[in-house]
Amino acid sequence: MTTTYAALLRGINVGGAKKVPMAELRALLEGLGHEAVRTHLQSGQAVFTASHGDEESLAAEIEAAVEKRFGFTADVIVRDHAYLRAIAENCPFPAAELEAKQLHVTYFSAPVGEERFASVDPSAFLPEEFRLGDRALYLYAPEGLGRSKLAEALSRPRVNKGVIATSRNWNTVVKLVELTAPAS
Repeated sequence: MTTTYAALLRGINVGGAKKVPMAELRALLEGLGHEAVRTHLQSGQAVFTASHGDEESLAAEIEAAVEKRFGFTADVIVRDHAYLRAIAENCPFPAAELEAKQLHVTYFSAPVGEERFASVDPSAFLPEEFRLGDRALYLYAPEGLGRSKLAEALSRPRVNKGVIATSRNWNTVVKLVELTAPAS
C-alpha cells in the first residue's frame, strides 16, 4: 500500500543560498524509489507516494540524499495527507476571512508544548497572535510574515531548540492538502 506525503524542506532557495532546482529535487525523490513526485513553488515543497517507511525515516532519507547530491544539509519534515488535512481543518483562526499572507503554519518535527514559548509575552505583540496545534504553530500576522515581530520572537534559536521548524503561508497549507489528497 502506498501513502502520499509532502516533504517540507527548510531554508532552500532563499536569498540565493542552498539552491535546489525543483526538477533536480523531483529526480532525487524518484531516484529514492518514490512515485507520483511533484513539487510546489520553488520554496521546498515536494509531494510523492511511498510504499515504505514512515515520516521520520523518509525525512532522514531525503535529508541524506539532498546532502549527498547538493553538498549541504537541509532539514526536512515529511507529513501525510491526513495530518496536513487535520492541520488545515483545525485552524483556530478564521482562515476563510483572512488574506493568505496573514496566516501561517509552522510545522515542527516533534510535539511542542506551551512551556517552550513561556519567554514570549503574547500581549506584547498584539494584534499578532499564535496558537499551538499538533506539531504545529498557527500564526496570525495582520501585516504579513516579513513585518511580524511575533514571528521573529517565535523563531529564536532558544525557542526552537531541539526541533526542526519550517513555516508556510496559508495558500501553501491548503495546496499541500489538495496535492496529497487521494485520487478520486
